[in-house]
Amino acid sequence: MLKKLLAAAIVAGSVSATAQAEDAHKDMPFGAKALEIYRTAIGIKSTASHGETPELARYLADQFRAGGFADEDIHIFEIGNTAGLIVRYHGDGSSGKEPVSISAHMDVVEANPDDWERDPFTLIEEDGYFFGRGSADDKLGMTAVTANFLRLKAEGWVPNRDLIITFSGDEETGMLTTRALVKEFRALTDSEFVLNADAGGATLPADGGRPASFSMQAAEKTYATWELTVTNPGGHSSRPRDDNAIYELAAALIKIQEHKFPVRANELTRRFFEGIGKRTEGELGEAMRAFAADPSDADAIAMLRANPSFVGTTGTTCVTTMLRGGHAENALPQSATATVNCRIFPGVGVDATEAALKAVVGNDGVQFTMISDPTETDPSPLREDVLAALQKAVDNKFPGLEIIPAMSSGGTDGMHFRAAGIPSYGVNGGYSKANDTNAHGLNERILEQTFYDNLAHWYVLLKAIAG
Repeated sequence: MLKKLLAAAIVAGSVSATAQAEDAHKDMPFGAKALEIYRTAIGIKSTASHGETPELARYLADQFRAGGFADEDIHIFEIGNTAGLIVRYHGDGSSGKEPVSISAHMDVVEANPDDWERDPFTLIEEDGYFFGRGSADDKLGMTAVTANFLRLKAEGWVPNRDLIITFSGDEETGMLTTRALVKEFRALTDSEFVLNADAGGATLPADGGRPASFSMQAAEKTYATWELTVTNPGGHSSRPRDDNAIYELAAALIKIQEHKFPVRANELTRRFFEGIGKRTEGELGEAMRAFAADPSDADAIAMLRANPSFVGTTGTTCVTTMLRGGHAENALPQSATATVNCRIFPGVGVDATEAALKAVVGNDGVQFTMISDPTETDPSPLREDVLAALQKAVDNKFPGLEIIPAMSSGGTDGMHFRAAGIPSYGVNGGYSKANDTNAHGLNERILEQTFYDNLAHWYVLLKAIAG
């Protein structure tokens, strides 16, 4: 009986200690303030349809004013129904270096409350997670940067160079505010490089513990979309023609499906495969290491291109995503249109990709119409000062965790900074389990621990980059 009581006491003590450890991060400096900002931001419906992003920009501006930032260092600009925000944290100039910008976005993708299990525009704490639209993308990064500007200011810290917040308001749609940040407002945002709070992070094991590596975004593929259209006189369905618009378009799409774009590699992607390959078991890991050593290795290429997670890192990809055609069930189609989306490897170019697609199709009757506004960029150089500062921030959570540069197939504001000649690095401390956040999807969430870890991450990173 005594043994059982002692065992129960030990278990109770262990549970109590665990609970105390889990609650301890909530008492971190400015942790409560950060949670207040996060909760308020998620409650503001900063989607394109709701148009409340200017309200969020004004709310954040008020927080900076209350935190001691001068009015002349806070700039809000509105474009249509959205807005951007610029805040300058003045340094003493002792480093002799140009400013550093910190990028994030205030807008979020649409969310229909009827589809969600919880109100998407109310921060819900449940089962160790924060739920809400933007909880991961990107009010997590936006809040961490904001809270740390306020914390560092309150502590009286003076950076050795200026730090500039550059928050966009339509990253999820037209990116007009991002373009304005690097064009119309370039005098306010000109920087040596950008730290992007909308990319970066590490994947936690499903059962917890230490991740295999930390990913730093240093390049993005070019996003480009075409509509392919075939037209035809049509006619009655009882009198079929050999030149059917739907069949003609289908033949073109099959050729695109079967086409493999040339293999591409650069310093960044080879370092990526080398780093990931060391931690990947079996034939896939062997293929990664082989490709890093020799990007012409046919067996390695076949293995990587058969894997949807890695095919995009080996070159340009194009895929049909939408299809429409015909106008009546008893009539021959007068037109058929398909949407083809491409993610173009840096340096290949949009024009060259369109020319390649036309050559593959081999039919002048298929009309190509560009329906996106592509921004082509080269990879950012792998700067040792950025890597060293980021390593300090990563070490704060996982000492010695390797940082692996990566190229995103998706798009962030970083592309527009790179296009303007300002290198961009995705360095957010977003620790999450695989396929756990549901960003852009239903019931978006992050681990509560990740929220506080990211606050600590940016505190160390900002002081390392400008202190």
